[in-house]
Amino acid sequence: MVKQVRRYALFQATPDSEFVKETYGGYFNVFVSAFGDEGEQWDLSRVINGEFPRDEDLDKYEGFVISGSLHDAFAQEDWISELCSVCQKLDVMKKKILGICFGLQIICRVRGGKVGRALRGPDLGLRKIKIVQEMIEPGGYFGQEVPEDLLIIECHRDEVIEPPESAKVIGFSDKCDVEIFSVEDHLFCVQGHPEYNKEILLEITDRVHKTKYIEEECVERAKRTIQKIEPDTRRLHILCKNFLKGRSHLV
Repeated sequence: MVKQVRRYALFQATPDSEFVKETYGGYFNVFVSAFGDEGEQWDLSRVINGEFPRDEDLDKYEGFVISGSLHDAFAQEDWISELCSVCQKLDVMKKKILGICFGLQIICRVRGGKVGRALRGPDLGLRKIKIVQEMIEPGGYFGQEVPEDLLIIECHRDEVIEPPESAKVIGFSDKCDVEIFSVEDHLFCVQGHPEYNKEILLEITDRVHKTKYIEEECVERAKRTIQKIEPDTRRLHILCKNFLKGRSHLV
């Protein structure tokens, strides 16, 4: 009997930077390295270019990951509207979706929440997320030991203003009220970037500084925080992989 290969797809909502292409071969490889396991098949849909899987192929996948983006999740661009439409179909199918940054905001929009400019300003650098303990089951997505907080790389100027009614807010910070949320057992969303490392953040920091996308004060803060402490990369990868692979659940 032939063992069925588990398939996952990345919805890439941002172009590859020259640095990422030269260093990692593209963001797709960054995501697969972070969340993939041996023996799986990962496919790439560059949704920012209007590339989406066919409706009849959606059921072939165990789960999907939506990347970050420089675009606004609340915009009415054609590809963003199409992404929302596909996510609505996946939601009805109860397919697992891991939403990261822009991806979190897309899921919020799809589920009836509100997304907008960050009320306390953009966030760039390392941020400590407080975990809402009563929402977590030991041995679930977080593993046997549920942390009180997690350090994660942030890079965003938009955020969830009002989470969907059906959402459970699992993590928050002094900068953002909705850092992590889930809906049932098939939607899990993180405002930060568990897939990023220091190199990627520093390259983005230099790039956004040159384009004036984020103010210099925010850029300098990012460089200071990333030099002093490390993100909880391993723990964040385990958390996201446990969700995608269906390894236990939240309360």
